[in-house]
Amino acid sequence: MATIKEIAQLANVSSGTVSRVLNNDKTLSVAEETRKRILDIAEELNYSINRKRQGKKDEKTPFIGIVSWQSPEEEVDDPYFASIRKGVENECSARGIFTNKLIRLNHDSMNLRDNELDGVIVVGRVSIDDIKKLRSQLDNVVFVNHSPDEEMYDSVVIDFEKATKKALYHLIQQGHKRIGYIGGQEKVYQEGKGLVIEDQRLTTYEKVLKEEGLFDSTVLYVSDEYTLQQGYELMKEAITTGNLPDAFFVGSDTMAIGAIRALKEVEIRVPEDVSIVSFNDIEMASFMNPPLTTVKVYTEKMGETAVKLLLDRLEGRTLPLKVICPTKLVMRESSIPKR
Repeated sequence: MATIKEIAQLANVSSGTVSRVLNNDKTLSVAEETRKRILDIAEELNYSINRKRQGKKDEKTPFIGIVSWQSPEEEVDDPYFASIRKGVENECSARGIFTNKLIRLNHDSMNLRDNELDGVIVVGRVSIDDIKKLRSQLDNVVFVNHSPDEEMYDSVVIDFEKATKKALYHLIQQGHKRIGYIGGQEKVYQEGKGLVIEDQRLTTYEKVLKEEGLFDSTVLYVSDEYTLQQGYELMKEAITTGNLPDAFFVGSDTMAIGAIRALKEVEIRVPEDVSIVSFNDIEMASFMNPPLTTVKVYTEKMGETAVKLLLDRLEGRTLPLKVICPTKLVMRESSIPKR
C-alpha cells in the first residue's frame, strides 16, 4: 500500500502538505495545481485514506491540532515558526497521525470541541487568556518555543539567553569592541493585537555588553517585526549615522539577510568592514554571500519532540515535562577577528 511519504516524494512536497491535502484541510494555503497533483498521485497509487473521519473516530489514531499565531504571510517573512510546524507535521505523518486542523490565532476561532481533537500543539507564544481557553477545552496541550507554566504544561523550548551569549562571546573573543544589535520585537497575540513582551536576545545583549563594559545604546536598533525588510531598513539607519560598529549581532537570519543587502548597496564589506552574527540557521544562511555565522536552532526537532510529548500524554503520563533543546554556534564567513 502506498504511503504519504511516497506520495510526497513523487509530488515534490512535504509529507505534512500531503497529509493536509488528503484530509481536505481548508486552512492550508497551497496552489490548486499542487493540490491536484497530490490527489492524482494518490489515486494512481490507490492510496486509501482509511483513517478519514466519517462520523466515527478510530480510537487508536489520535487527532492533533496545531495552534499558531502567525499568518501565512508572516511565516514567509520569518520561517522560524513555520519550520517548527513542519517538524510537527512531518512527525505526525511518519506516525500516521492526522494534523487536519491548523488554527491561526490572528483570524480563527478558538473553538476546538467541534473538531473532536485529542490534543493540540501550540507553536509560539500565546496570551494567558488563550491558554485558559485551550485548557478549558482540552487536557492535552504542548507548547513549543514557550513555557507558560512548567508545573502544568508540557513544553519544548531553547535557552535564548545561553544561545545569545554564544553569539556575543564569539564576537568579543574575535576582538570586537563595538557590537551593534539589530532585532525585532517578541509579541504575544491577544484580542486581535500583538502585545510586546520581553525578548531575551535583546535583554541578554544588554546584560552581557554591560558586564563587559562594551554597551553602547547608540548602536542598538529595534523594529516591530523580525523581517528581511526591517533588517534592511535598520541597517540603512545605522549606516546613515556614519559611525558603524565593528560588528552586529542580528536577532534572526532573515533580518541579517536584509542588513547585509543594505551594507552591500553602499559597498561596505562583510566581514572585512563589519562582522555579522545572527540567529536561527535557516536554510538560506549557508547560501548567503558571505555564508552567515549564526546560532543554529533545531526547529524541526523541536516540533518532532512536541509530538512525542503529546503522544506520551495521551498514553497517560500526568507529570508535566519541559524539554530544553540545545543550540549550536555555526561559524561561517560573515564574521572574522577585528583587524
